[in-house]
Amino acid sequence: MASSDHHPSPLPLATTLGALGVVYGDIGTSPLYALKEAAKAAAHGGPLTADATLGVVSLILWALILIISLKYAWLILRADNRGEGGIVALLALLSARNAAPGTWRAQLLIVGLIGAALLYGDGAITPAISVLSAIEGLKVDAPSLTPMVVPLTIIILVGLFVLQKHGTSFIGRIFGPVMLGWFAVLAALGIHGIVKAPGVLVALSPFYAFDFLIHQDFHISFTILGAAFLAVTGGEAMYADMGHFGRFPIRLAWFAICLPALVLNYFGQAGELINDPTSIDNPFFQLAPDWAHYPMILLATVATVIASQAIISGVFSLTQQSIQLGFLPRMHIQHTTSDAIGQIYVPLVNWLLAAATLGAVLAFGTSDALAGAYGIAVSLLMAITTLLAALVAIQWGYPPILVIAVNGFFFIIDTIFFAANTEKLFEGGWFPLLLAAAVAFLMMTWRGGVKLVEKARGKLRQPEEDLIETAVNKCQSRLPGTAVFLASAPKGVPLALTQFVKHNHVLHQRVLLVTVQIEELPRISDEDRAEVIEIIPGITRIILHYGFMQYPTIYEGLKLACRQGKLPGIDLSDVTYYIGRETIIPSEDIPGMWVWRESLFAFLQRNAERTAAFFGVPSGQVVEFGTEIEI
Repeated sequence: MASSDHHPSPLPLATTLGALGVVYGDIGTSPLYALKEAAKAAAHGGPLTADATLGVVSLILWALILIISLKYAWLILRADNRGEGGIVALLALLSARNAAPGTWRAQLLIVGLIGAALLYGDGAITPAISVLSAIEGLKVDAPSLTPMVVPLTIIILVGLFVLQKHGTSFIGRIFGPVMLGWFAVLAALGIHGIVKAPGVLVALSPFYAFDFLIHQDFHISFTILGAAFLAVTGGEAMYADMGHFGRFPIRLAWFAICLPALVLNYFGQAGELINDPTSIDNPFFQLAPDWAHYPMILLATVATVIASQAIISGVFSLTQQSIQLGFLPRMHIQHTTSDAIGQIYVPLVNWLLAAATLGAVLAFGTSDALAGAYGIAVSLLMAITTLLAALVAIQWGYPPILVIAVNGFFFIIDTIFFAANTEKLFEGGWFPLLLAAAVAFLMMTWRGGVKLVEKARGKLRQPEEDLIETAVNKCQSRLPGTAVFLASAPKGVPLALTQFVKHNHVLHQRVLLVTVQIEELPRISDEDRAEVIEIIPGITRIILHYGFMQYPTIYEGLKLACRQGKLPGIDLSDVTYYIGRETIIPSEDIPGMWVWRESLFAFLQRNAERTAAFFGVPSGQVVEFGTEIEI
């Protein structure tokens, strides 16, 4: 599969270092708990044998090779939308957003929205299990401190969520160097463990993984597979963050640094378990010399905070993209720095995510218990990503037989891991799935409600011919100045303008009908931002085009159009913006959604960010017209 839009790949070490900190924080902290959980599953209550240890570490190695190195680094990273990746970019590539109801593309939209919602479930679990597993290192040397693990975890996580509103530029600068140090320590500890038990290297052969699994009871094999999958959680960030760093730096960081360090550490932990099976409770920290335990706990805590920050920032970014494409209601979004457009803070999402994460820590209490909740959402997301990427490849003209053979192979692997993770459903797997189901339901309710409102608007909206007739024959005397009417559609007369003429029987000298249109591309250039169409002299339609990765600011768009000479003679400081404020009234008499879902949509719509604030309209120049719309 190749990209539809090729870009020369830069080779800056700074970008690769940045990718190391943001992209690989999650998967880079997996050694804290992945092999431990897989080994406990393999021991299934009894003593851990050397054969079981070799089978487990071989399974983890080949999961990293097949899922991360081959599927994500080699295959999925090719499916970019003008350099951007992630589930939302895939949906945009497939044009699922505007699909007609009942078509296969419309069904794809539902599948994709479920995939996006799964990231919220993952975002709640990752900080909880990562920080908990780091703080649990205290148990190795000071078992008496066990009661302090959960309170310390809560304090660290609360501090992390409180810091979000101040921006993460400082933390971001230290991401890369700290994670480089973390991976170096992982590799050094791994070599230390391998030297103590060099025989562990025979597990490089996939035979050990295969042989171990087929000689276990079916139920135990599935449990081991589900636990081993923890080693690849976080790999989906490679694709989601591709737009920030580029394909080449992400691949370089993986193959040159992350993969070797992870493999060395997992094999070192396996060597430690072969030498001392009783270290199964925490082989990661047991691998370190006694004098290094407390420094390792500190370093591991910093690394898990970085991993948590990366997933929180990813959830903010996903939320913004979903709002732009009409999958979520408008929310207040703060830009925390002026020099990096991706640095945003979404207060509502931050505190909902904080509540879910802290709830997970309090409810589950240990990383062992949380391991049961972790993995099921990520494995389903990976399967959905493989499916959508296959459809993109076919859309780009690749032979269907080749696509089915390659993606089908990886889809089977994803399905096996998902099936294995369903074993955890009642151990805690229900938690991220419940979160994802709630988010997916809200997304589909919002999407359905927006379509019903637009349909109702269409019936109320006058055609442009009526506006021309009004301007020419009924409103020949004009008010001085310029009026901007925000329009939800690029055709017809905005309802706010209809209301204005109905009550005032007059028009301004200059009338601008402004529509913001979010395209299924990540970014639109300044040259293509404003499309200006003169309806009649004095009445102009302006369509402002934005990509789904851009923030749609009407004032900035109009200022750009004025600077480009597309709107001569307009002083934006002396413009009045007229905006329709709609009240949604659910009705059983009009075909649509169930009334209780329409009521939920009306609640979301009432509490969404105000149109003027969201689109960056100067607050002192706004006039709102109220309209009731029945759906």
